[in-house]
Amino acid sequence: MVAPLSDTPLSPLRTIAVIGLGTMGTGITEVLAQAGREVIGVDISEERTARSLAALEASTARAVQHGRCTDQERTAVLARVRFSTDLRAAADADLVIEVAPESYEIKQQIFRELDGIVRPETVLATGTNALSVTRLAADSAHPERVLGLHFFNPAPAMKLVEVVSSVLTAPAAVTAVTNLALDLGKEPVAVGDRPGFVADGLLFGYLNQAAAMYEARYASREDIDAAMRLGCGLPMGPLALLDLVGVDTARTVLEAMYAESQDRLHAPAPILKQLSEAGLTGRKSGRGFYTYEAPGSATVVPDALTPLSGGITSPGRPVRSVGVAGSGTMASGIAEVFAKGGYDVVLAARSEEKAQAAKARIGKSLARSVDKGRLTAEAAAQILDRITAAGTYDAFADVDLAVEAVAEDLAVKQQLFATLDKVCKPGAVLATTTSSLPVVACARATSRPQDVIGMHFFNPAPAMKLVEVVRTVLTAEDVHATAREVCGRIKKHAVDCADRAGFIVNALLFPYLNNAIKMVQEHYASLDDIDAAMRLGGGYPMGPFELLDVVGLDVSLAIEKVLHREFRDPGLAPAPLLEHLVAAGCLGRKTGRGFREHARR
Repeated sequence: MVAPLSDTPLSPLRTIAVIGLGTMGTGITEVLAQAGREVIGVDISEERTARSLAALEASTARAVQHGRCTDQERTAVLARVRFSTDLRAAADADLVIEVAPESYEIKQQIFRELDGIVRPETVLATGTNALSVTRLAADSAHPERVLGLHFFNPAPAMKLVEVVSSVLTAPAAVTAVTNLALDLGKEPVAVGDRPGFVADGLLFGYLNQAAAMYEARYASREDIDAAMRLGCGLPMGPLALLDLVGVDTARTVLEAMYAESQDRLHAPAPILKQLSEAGLTGRKSGRGFYTYEAPGSATVVPDALTPLSGGITSPGRPVRSVGVAGSGTMASGIAEVFAKGGYDVVLAARSEEKAQAAKARIGKSLARSVDKGRLTAEAAAQILDRITAAGTYDAFADVDLAVEAVAEDLAVKQQLFATLDKVCKPGAVLATTTSSLPVVACARATSRPQDVIGMHFFNPAPAMKLVEVVRTVLTAEDVHATAREVCGRIKKHAVDCADRAGFIVNALLFPYLNNAIKMVQEHYASLDDIDAAMRLGGGYPMGPFELLDVVGLDVSLAIEKVLHREFRDPGLAPAPLLEHLVAAGCLGRKTGRGFREHARR
């Protein structure tokens, strides 16, 4: 009987076999060869091995062309890789990385065959992002040497690698693979065995919610994707990302997640099944949520669902002057945006002093733009001259559009809308910037609900391009057209959505944040590992806990509660850890402590 893998440190992993030479396997092969490892690429298809070699030759040729390596270094990289269609070619490997299709049967067969081929101390790694590493290990003759090694696509560019241990994995195997990841220039994150691990566990729940939102015809695919790119700074919208990942792959991952969690938010949206079974699996098939120029192409082409150029056809109401109600950061930012767009702006607050202070804040913002060369001093002065500060809302008597940006409290907003109803002229459009409250509740506080619409700006308003335009069931068509026309003039990207809690961005963002909190609450992963996973693996500009501390834990909790009340889904209930931190006064950066400690401002 052969002794199992011991806990003593393993020698460096110098010779590595990669089983499965699709896009991911080929990318991993390149990363390993570039780092000086001897690589054996194995696939049952000769066509696939030939394609992998061609891709490696093309990639290294581009590296030479762009000055990233020399011809001599390229030759050495290519010499370190050999290809085979026989699994026995992996016999001398120190590590085998399996990147076969997401199927227990296929992966288990590979591991069983490897048991009779490789040395007892050889580490076996699965590249799965959906299947149980423990289940795969348990079927192996040496489960202690089996672990997960989850690279992200494209492997040469993405820094994150999730190192996944089962309860059976030997520490020596984890250490050896972690050291390898570091040597490859990657950022390894150690995680336990659960479907999706950290990055995909958070990412695919969000993608599923976006698919369900689109399926419900709540917003167009273009608006959902634009909202998340512009509102959250993501590199891709969720539906475009589903097409890139593969609709069928996403369905497989979600099925595995739901089987473990029984959380309805992980139950694949029916549209994922419909598209998968129709063969519309995304870019690889040429059609998924979008239509592509050809299978494998990244170029989107118009189809029957593509919005007509020109957009809104009905004319809006003329807008020459705008009133902005409020004196906080959001109100002053919105007033600055409208003034930059050429509108005369009345900035009104509950007192003249507050209104003047808000105008002074705009002056400082414009001065910073002058210092950075974005504006001339003359242009800044002209913008500021367009803004009139007022200590009463009576100053809104002649404005064509009134925008409220006061506290996120329904009673406060309703009182303000009742006031606007009295002071604004007939035909003026009344807009709320609420991010979570029902727009129709503000509309019903007036005698003209048809004139009320949501215009949700994002903070900081001068920098953020997105505005969610929110119609209620009572909003007039020309009011909607007005909001869209105004957004165009102030150079904002408008997306349409109905009056539902969270609109687009918050309805997708905050369940994702809540799930990240649950991971920490359940001791599955650390704050730092989760933040790193989403920045490096998901392309997010900030990790979830960095973002929560910036947004404010009290604000986040309030939005979570609104979403939970609206949709009544147990999976949307705020994580108890979030509630406990808010109760303790740990609200994020503004209090000096949230999920992390911060210097007090």
